[in-house]
Amino acid sequence: MLANSAGTLPPGHFLLEPYVYDVSTAHSDSYGSRAYFQYGLADRLSVGLIPVVGYNTVSNGPGSSGIGLGDISLMTQYQLTQFHEGSWMPTTAIEVQETFPTGRYDQLGSRPANGLGSGAYTTTLQFNSQTYFWLPNGRVLRMRFDVSQAFSSHVGVQGASVYGTSAGFRGNARPGSSFFADAAWEYSLTQRWVLALDLTYSHTRNTSVSGYNILDSGSVPYPPSIRMNSGSSVAFGFAPAVEYNWSSSLGVLFGTRIVVAGHNTTGTITPVLAINYVH
Repeated sequence: MLANSAGTLPPGHFLLEPYVYDVSTAHSDSYGSRAYFQYGLADRLSVGLIPVVGYNTVSNGPGSSGIGLGDISLMTQYQLTQFHEGSWMPTTAIEVQETFPTGRYDQLGSRPANGLGSGAYTTTLQFNSQTYFWLPNGRVLRMRFDVSQAFSSHVGVQGASVYGTSAGFRGNARPGSSFFADAAWEYSLTQRWVLALDLTYSHTRNTSVSGYNILDSGSVPYPPSIRMNSGSSVAFGFAPAVEYNWSSSLGVLFGTRIVVAGHNTTGTITPVLAINYVH
């Protein structure tokens, strides 16, 4: 459900895979949709677009004023090797994503829940791999293993923001880099029914925020500086799912991602529904 495929689309073919989900915690729900549009541009080369929309609700304040646009990503993937039955070499690919700060993240006023973006340009470098195992019962077990590293630009911040600043703040945020690893397995029960499981690990470095609050400065020409640090965070998660395929080109997937509360990490439960169409 979470691990990207190492395969690329044949030239002229496309993939459409919209996801809808609810990232649920004890005091909030983040409803969203993330859609993957990929196109086979050339042999072994796919390009794509990943738009995100969302809506937040919180138990101790107002939710989002409406459905909003999140940060949009462009991606490209180049396949390095191709798996062949009887060979130890898996299918492998290099993927690059560039995320653009199209979602609101600051100047949120009295509705912090309107924050659906990061304000940063983020470059993600990823290595994807995929292989197959034929089990004694004749069924196929497909395994994927992906690792990625993301780096974000500095962000100018004004007022209330997703970085925990309040009205009157003026300053900058420096989002920490993030590492992510995902090992996933798919087991074919029949030609139409598939069971899947992802195991994930992520480590995000400290995000620092610095600036000052103009509302607190009064007549002071140089108001005292404000500095905040999120600290690094580590998260472990797993995501069981079931997939049903009506045909070789159309399928539906339902699963749940569970992130275990850990160091600077809030536990979440995220039910997910996705439709996959390939042409």
